[in-house]
Amino acid sequence: MLIVCGEALLDVFAAGDTETDMALEARVGGSPFNLAVGLARLGQPVGFFSAVSSGFMGERLMHALRIEGVNTDAVLRTDAPTTLSVVGLDAAGVPSYAFYGERGADRQLPVAALASVPAGITAINVGSYATVVERIASSLRALVGRERGHALIAYDPNVRQNVEPDLQRWGDQLAWMLPRTHMLKISDEDLGLLQPGVVLKHFARRALAQGVKAVVVTRGAEGAVAWTAHAEASTPPVPVTVIDTVGAGDTFQAALLTWLAEHGAMTADALGALTAAQLQGALAFAARAAAITCSRRGADMPRRSELQAL
Repeated sequence: MLIVCGEALLDVFAAGDTETDMALEARVGGSPFNLAVGLARLGQPVGFFSAVSSGFMGERLMHALRIEGVNTDAVLRTDAPTTLSVVGLDAAGVPSYAFYGERGADRQLPVAALASVPAGITAINVGSYATVVERIASSLRALVGRERGHALIAYDPNVRQNVEPDLQRWGDQLAWMLPRTHMLKISDEDLGLLQPGVVLKHFARRALAQGVKAVVVTRGAEGAVAWTAHAEASTPPVPVTVIDTVGAGDTFQAALLTWLAEHGAMTADALGALTAAQLQGALAFAARAAAITCSRRGADMPRRSELQAL
């Protein structure tokens, strides 16, 4: 089973307004939450490790996880409120976010909660703001340290400056994770924030030298590129009418992990041994999945049957 770690929250979208009122529509979300759902929809056994409010919003999050088939045995319930992420879209459908969660439930995960993570897991995914806010950040570091020798570690920084504006904090987390990460997926936008002006290939070489087995950089409308120590591959984006890009990166990661699981590459050694053709196949599969999410509103992750149809 894969374990996805991090925040669960509600994405709140504007749904129309009048001169005096604004209608809002709330949807379950959060990058790690979306990733867990995306993996489940693609047929992967997946569990979620986080803290979720015991209030009515938290109950809605738990209900969504359960009906999607995500294992919730490692979810801690807390009286803290559910974080809200208010999402605005520009004319091109690109989202901006305002977070309301300084004391949110998703931050209230103590190190002691690691006892609920089951033994024998095949992979752990960490990322997003849960890796840079406390108490959860320390707990996730402890989990990575405990499991790195037993499970594949996947990491996507997914920088959110309106949660943690200090880029040094994000950069320090990236530096800490590189020697402990087997698969790094990062957007060119995030990489530009954390290491301005860096050449993608040069960054990948440095990451691989520190122990990362595969580096994947997503490039939005330019597709994606990946490296191992012995191979390089790229894929163009799949043409689609974009409604918005909310959840596209999470979908890409879910599909990438699914491809690895289905092709026997869910170990550090197998990941590092992928050929250029295999890398290209993984990227193309993930790009097709992300295109489906971009074609509809919000983080509505695709199911396996939709990928087969595409």
